[in-house]
Amino acid sequence: MAKFELTLPKMGESVAEAILTSWLKEVGDKIEADEAVLEIATDKVDSEIPSEVDGVLIEKLFDVDDVIQVGQVIAVIETEGEGAVKALPTQASTPEPATQETPEVAQVAQTVTTAKEQVSTPEIASSSEERFYSPLVKNIAQTEGIAQTELDAVVGTGKEGRVTKTDILAYLKSRSSAKTVATPAVQAKAPAKAATAAPVSVNGEDEIIEMTRMGKLVAHHMVASLQTSAHVQSFIEVDVTKIWNWRIKVKAEFEKREGEKITFTPIFMEAVAKALRDFPMLNIAVDGDKIIKRKNINLGMAAALADGNLIVPVIKNADQLNLVGMTKAVNDMAKRARTNALKPDDIQGGTYTVTNVGTFGSIMGTPIINQPQVGILALGAIRKVPAVIETSEGDFIGIRYKMFLSHSYDHRVVNGALGGQFVKQVADYLEAWDSNREI
Repeated sequence: MAKFELTLPKMGESVAEAILTSWLKEVGDKIEADEAVLEIATDKVDSEIPSEVDGVLIEKLFDVDDVIQVGQVIAVIETEGEGAVKALPTQASTPEPATQETPEVAQVAQTVTTAKEQVSTPEIASSSEERFYSPLVKNIAQTEGIAQTELDAVVGTGKEGRVTKTDILAYLKSRSSAKTVATPAVQAKAPAKAATAAPVSVNGEDEIIEMTRMGKLVAHHMVASLQTSAHVQSFIEVDVTKIWNWRIKVKAEFEKREGEKITFTPIFMEAVAKALRDFPMLNIAVDGDKIIKRKNINLGMAAALADGNLIVPVIKNADQLNLVGMTKAVNDMAKRARTNALKPDDIQGGTYTVTNVGTFGSIMGTPIINQPQVGILALGAIRKVPAVIETSEGDFIGIRYKMFLSHSYDHRVVNGALGGQFVKQVADYLEAWDSNREI
C-alpha cells in the first residue's frame, strides 16, 4: 500500500488561501480518480477539489471552515500497490505562515524591515468570536505594525466578512498614502461601516436575512467600482431582424448537428469581440496613472446563479473563436455557472464584460463596470416594434425586431467619442448580418 497526499492546488492568480466549506467523502470511503473529495471557497468562486488517484480516504487534516493555504496537505488517500509513503505534516513540521507568503507579501514585509528595527513590536493580532483572521493575514498585520483595533476596521470580502490577503494588501496600499486610519480609499470600500452610525430600525414583523458570501462580495465589488471609475453611458438602438430570422432558420439543424442550442448571446459576443479588435483602447485596464493595453480579448459573460446573484465567467481569446466555438463556450460557461461548477481560472483574466439585462425583460440598463476593466455592454430585450423602413421607392412603416445596447465606460480614460463609436460598431456588425451565413 502507498499513501497519496491530496494538497490544495493553485487556484489562480492572487488566490493564496481557501476555506473548507464541506467534506464530500468520509474516512473509509473509496474514491476514484477525478472524483470530488471536498468543497472549498475562495474570494473568487466556490469549487470542488478532486482526487488525483484511486484509493481509500484514511485521514482528513482540516475541518469545515478551516482556512487552507495553497500547497498544504488536506487529506491522505491510501492507494493500491507499493510505493514510498509521503511524510505527513505534523504540528512541528508544518511550515509557519510566513514561509508561505507570496512574493507580493514578501516584498511588502521587506520594505518595512528598517522601520521595524526602530519601533517596538506591536501586539500580535488575534481572532475573536465576531471575526476570524487567517495566519497569513495576522502575519502581515504583525509585520506591518497594524494594531488590533486598526485591523478590526479593515473591511473583509471573504466568507462572513473575513479579511483576506487581498483586502489587507489593498488597505496597506491606501494606508501608505495617508497617516490616518480612515483614508478615503478605505472609506470607499466600507459603506457598511459608515452605515452603522445610523442603524436601521427593525420591528417584530420584519425579517432579517443574512447576505450570502457571494452577495457580500458582489456588493463590495459594485460599490468599489462606482468609487473608482467615472461611469458614463451611451445608448443605441439596433435592428436585429436579420439575426432573428436567420436564427429561426438554422437553430433546428444546428442543434441536431452540434448537440447545442444556438441563442442570441454568442452572436452578440462575436460582434463585441470584433469591435474590440477595431477599438483596442477599450480592451484596457487602469493601474493608478498607467494604462495597460491588453493583448488578448477575454470576454466576461455575466451569468445568473441559482441564488439570484451574478457571476462573470470569462471566454478567453474570444476573437479567435468562430460562431460554433463561441456558442459552445457560452453554453458551457452558463451551464457550469448554474451548477456551481466553475473553477477559479474560469472567472479571471477578463478584459471586457457583456451582460444580458434583456433576460429579465429590461429594454436597457446602466451596468456597473467590472474592475479593473473600463467598459461593460448591456444587451436589452429584443422587441417587435413598428419602425420606419427606407427603400429606393420611399419610406414605409413595417414591423421590425429591435433592441437597445447600453454601454457603460470609464470616463477617466474613455471619452464620449470612443465610447459611442465602439457601441455603434457593435450595432453595425449586428445590422449587417448575412442572412445566408452558413455555420
